[in-house]
Amino acid sequence: MQLRSLGRSFLLHGVLGWIIVFQLASCQQSKPSVSFYYWKTVFDLSPEERAVLKANHVKRLYVRYFDVELSEGKAMPRSPVSFAGKPEGWEVVPVIYVKNEVMLSKTLDIADLAKKVMTLVGSINTHEGLAAAAEIQVDCDWSLESKETYFKFIEALKAAGVKTISATIRLHQVKYVKTTGMPPVDRGVLMFYNMGHIAADSSNSIYERATAARYTQNLHDYPLKLDVALPMFSWGLHIRGSKVIGLLTKVDDNVFLRDPNFKMKAAPFFEVTHNVLKLDHYFEQGDRIKIETVTTTDLSEMASDLSGELPATPGEIIFYDLDNFNLKHYRHEDDFYEKISSAF
Repeated sequence: MQLRSLGRSFLLHGVLGWIIVFQLASCQQSKPSVSFYYWKTVFDLSPEERAVLKANHVKRLYVRYFDVELSEGKAMPRSPVSFAGKPEGWEVVPVIYVKNEVMLSKTLDIADLAKKVMTLVGSINTHEGLAAAAEIQVDCDWSLESKETYFKFIEALKAAGVKTISATIRLHQVKYVKTTGMPPVDRGVLMFYNMGHIAADSSNSIYERATAARYTQNLHDYPLKLDVALPMFSWGLHIRGSKVIGLLTKVDDNVFLRDPNFKMKAAPFFEVTHNVLKLDHYFEQGDRIKIETVTTTDLSEMASDLSGELPATPGEIIFYDLDNFNLKHYRHEDDFYEKISSAF
């Protein structure tokens, strides 16, 4: 009798032990990994960028390889990436940014474009001594008028030999999926930023919680597996009168605080006090600069809100974009990005 009880006890503890092991394994598997977009024309990681990649156990980088745009009516690549150093230790996923104007072209040869894209990606990898791409990501803000052509382009990339294709998905393409359609890709990357209108008022076009809330309720019903891209950047809008006349990339308050030609007004605005040339832009007295940024609180808020709306835990959280200027705003903790991804 004692032996039977002892046996049942061992069996019970054994079963409980395996349950705990499987639960722990499940938790570990469900935790999203951290990745970054790299959006420069020359791939050259700084010591600070390498440190962040190491601290957050990053294994994959999404590198912008080139843009595709129209030139004299023909689809042409622009600003292909070059590598000053090899990305050893990281898998590189080429990202191709395709302007919607290309997909709207009436003379576009879809199969030919797909082959040329694949040829150029292969040429870059061969020239730089990189492994053949196992995945390609396409970034295109397609419209109702271009969706049929764009989806055929995706299929043509598959026919040209791409093993895995991912695509960026905007919030409006999730909310109105019945009309915008869903690209025939293996997975999507939800761009959780640039969700508002660029305007001269005090709104933030990069991220506002109230704006995001109008779209997130539709995420449960989106049939495509989604990873998430989160913003880690700031920019400035050059305003004259009531119109935005220019976009200033990689600027924050500090760019203007120490310059006597600019006076800080009520946040997020600076006023130009004297005519001046700065950042390759000419500013007239009376112009305004609006700084739009994403704070650490914003990122935590995004993770919290999205985690309750996505139909499944994302496999990856991809931050846009890896750059010293952007990193300095979040460098208070080395593993900051990993902590954000763990909130999903």
